Amino acid sequence: MGKLHDQMKMDLELKNYSPRTQTCYLTWMRSFVLHFRRCPEELGDVEIREYLHHLIQKKKVSQSGISQAYSALKFYYETTLKRDWNRFLIPRVQMGKRLTVVLSSQEVQAIFPAIRNLKHRALLMTIYSAGLRVSEVVHLKVSDIDSQRMMIRVRQGKGQKDRYTLLAQRTLEVLREYWKEYRPQYWLFPAKPENEALSVSAVQRVFEKIVLQAGIKKAASVHTLRHSFATHLLEAGTDLYHIQRLLGHTSPKTTAIYLHLSRKNLGGVTSPLDLMERTGKSTH
Repeated sequence: MGKLHDQMKMDLELKNYSPRTQTCYLTWMRSFVLHFRRCPEELGDVEIREYLHHLIQKKKVSQSGISQAYSALKFYYETTLKRDWNRFLIPRVQMGKRLTVVLSSQEVQAIFPAIRNLKHRALLMTIYSAGLRVSEVVHLKVSDIDSQRMMIRVRQGKGQKDRYTLLAQRTLEVLREYWKEYRPQYWLFPAKPENEALSVSAVQRVFEKIVLQAGIKKAASVHTLRHSFATHLLEAGTDLYHIQRLLGHTSPKTTAIYLHLSRKNLGGVTSPLDLMERTGKSTH
């Protein structure tokens, strides 16, 4: 792409897109150009439709991948080339809705005793008790822990937004124990060398190992701890507005997914099979 690649990269930076999104969009644009082996300025609606159809039918790309490719192409043609985007001629693929995995309180409680490494235990307890994304926990600084106000400051989370979230008393106790042993100076959970932040993939590998040790059969990831945090708060009576603020969601619609994951509103509902069982017993 050459010059056009540099222009798109500059536009992404000016729009303050995250480095991860920049890399993703530029990768899809390179794939698009290599598919046709022509300058993208020469390509239009017909080629975009053909490429997206190729990804769906021939390459069997996931729905999230298709959505990323669509967004990358839309950004490039609308922002970098200043062209109109015909959303009727180039429809966005409809994303199927899947409910996320949530751990029960008992399953979460089973995880922490299975963690022998103090640093790993402190890290995962911080994720769950504060509802953090893994990308947020690896970039926590020692100074972000406010034990006076029992808050954790999250700097530049998703969407480049700062926010405060909860610091649990149990988490604070483990963090103090961890600090006495490891003495982190800048990053709360540093990598080696200690002037570098821990990688997201390293945390994911640790969690996968611990889930197996704890005997949990669910297809849980590190992000499951964040979902479990929100669901457990909702079930305990916390309203969606405060959960939204703690999670750093821009839209309440995003937080509303936890209504589908929670049993709070189903507590008084009995399955018809159990009702039949009760009715049968009462007639004897």
